[in-house]
Amino acid sequence: MTETRHQALQYAHQNKHRFLAELNELLAIPSISTDDKRQSDMRRAAEWLESQLRNLGIKNVQIMPTRKHPIVYGEWLEVVGAPTMLIYGHYDVQPVDPLDLWQSPPFTPTQRGENLYARGASDMKGQVVATLKALESIVNNGRLTVNIKFLIEGEEEIGSPSLDTFIPEHKDLLSCDFALNPDAGMIGPGLPTITYALRGLAYFELWIYGPAHDLHSGTFGGVVHNPAQALSELIAGMHDEQGTITLPGFFDKVRKISPKEHAELARLPMNQDYYLEQTGAPALWGEPGYLPVERVGARPTLEVNGFLSGFTGEGTKTVLPAWAMAKISTRLVPDQEPEDAHQSLLHYLDKRAPKDISFELKMLQSSSPAIANIDTMEVRALSRACETVWGKRPLFSRAGGSIPIVALMQKELGAESVLTGFGLPDDNLHAPNEKLHLPTWYKGIDTLINYLFNLES
Repeated sequence: MTETRHQALQYAHQNKHRFLAELNELLAIPSISTDDKRQSDMRRAAEWLESQLRNLGIKNVQIMPTRKHPIVYGEWLEVVGAPTMLIYGHYDVQPVDPLDLWQSPPFTPTQRGENLYARGASDMKGQVVATLKALESIVNNGRLTVNIKFLIEGEEEIGSPSLDTFIPEHKDLLSCDFALNPDAGMIGPGLPTITYALRGLAYFELWIYGPAHDLHSGTFGGVVHNPAQALSELIAGMHDEQGTITLPGFFDKVRKISPKEHAELARLPMNQDYYLEQTGAPALWGEPGYLPVERVGARPTLEVNGFLSGFTGEGTKTVLPAWAMAKISTRLVPDQEPEDAHQSLLHYLDKRAPKDISFELKMLQSSSPAIANIDTMEVRALSRACETVWGKRPLFSRAGGSIPIVALMQKELGAESVLTGFGLPDDNLHAPNEKLHLPTWYKGIDTLINYLFNLES
């Protein structure tokens, strides 16, 4: 180990309590991107990050406006001939509802045992601050040997809508050799993970319309098709009895899993018992013929995310509703695209919807899937860093979720993303009592320090 690497690691260990205190400052800002009342809080979070970058000596730091929430940009381009790494992050967080299920206030960071509880602790303010503190540990004990740019956005939790125009309009500013994205996570405690594939997303609202207004179910039940029932029937037909999606053409472009990849995925400690423990479900369900880990990472899915229709208040009201709505998401794999899923769902509805109702399908959000080459200098550098810190070879995983920026960077910048992160499956992302496991977080900072040093070798 070089002296400067050792000094950087020692600096991180000696300043761990300050690092945590500064993370708490960011966590205390309620930067909920979907809430229009939080505009000033979104700005405060961006300004906090701006200050951090300036304190690191990053140049050309800017808070750049978008159609909704600003992007924080900065650059350090001092090493002639060295590669340029674009570091991605986001400072926005999910809403906190239902608030009454939180054991401590979501924007009052609270440590209980080894965990820090707050909205955004894991997703992804904790990951952003870990990256900043790894950089601080290096710049205060030597110098960087790669060039760095930052793109930290405030719209990831609403699908990153501004990036579709921001990145193409700023290609020269954002040009890079590769990207570091710490918005992924680990499979479990003590299991360092490098993610090489992400599923895409197509998110819909399906509206079913029946009578012109709500009706008395006693007077009109039996002669008018209830929209709630019609919606339920349509949704029930979107899978067969074994859990396979039935939409016409839905699987036409799905890339098959190679025997080599199947063998690598089978190494992951994510068998049936793992998913039963993580979910609390009585049994697993889904497309037959695939490992559970393949069903959540390498195969597409269709899920109902919510229903709304009729009377749902306390007590009774015998209403036959005029309409029903469901929110439906599809997770997509290479080489599917969101519009493929859109057309497939429309085809299904045209074919199956009964003539006594009408329907409207709205696509609310979309992102493309992404898959990366794991045999690159950047990935090998991260793999060695994981082995150094954790004492074991990292696992290579396909994530079931979506990070829109990854496919967008591939398309617009020609840049592959190195995906890592130090959140755990039980961190309650998007749910009450989100947490960050602090021993893992501190090891994550060490991993990123080693990674940055490995990039020069």
